[in-house]
Amino acid sequence: MNRVMFRSYLKTDKQICLDLFDANCPEYFAPNERADYLEFLAADPNNYELCEVAGSVVGAFGLFDIDTRANEKALNWILLDPQAQGRGIGSTIMARVTASAMAAGTTVVHIATSHKAKAFFEKFGAQIQSITDDGWGPGMHRVDMSISL
Repeated sequence: MNRVMFRSYLKTDKQICLDLFDANCPEYFAPNERADYLEFLAADPNNYELCEVAGSVVGAFGLFDIDTRANEKALNWILLDPQAQGRGIGSTIMARVTASAMAAGTTVVHIATSHKAKAFFEKFGAQIQSITDDGWGPGMHRVDMSISL
């Protein structure tokens, strides 16, 4: 595997991120979530990062404050190019998320994912908090998880 590099999201990356979303839809995201993702990107989110391998963007994710008093963060909009899966890139992203969260004194990282991706997060110690049938859209169940650090 080539070295994974991380960099901050730029407004000019919007189409690259939408292409990542489209490559993961409808397998991991409900089609109706695209509008939410577009709105998220339009807000020029701080703390949203892209990961590159050999100069190509293969993933994106963000770690955001949700409750600074409780030192809790949320992992949002984690996407990985399906052609890059199985190469350890997701594990590299999760190692970065964990290290960043711990460096900030975070005690819990919350993840809202689908039933199709929950097993990935369970590999990193994520525990299921709740499941909402069709929570993301028809046939796409929402799974709320958390990782205690």
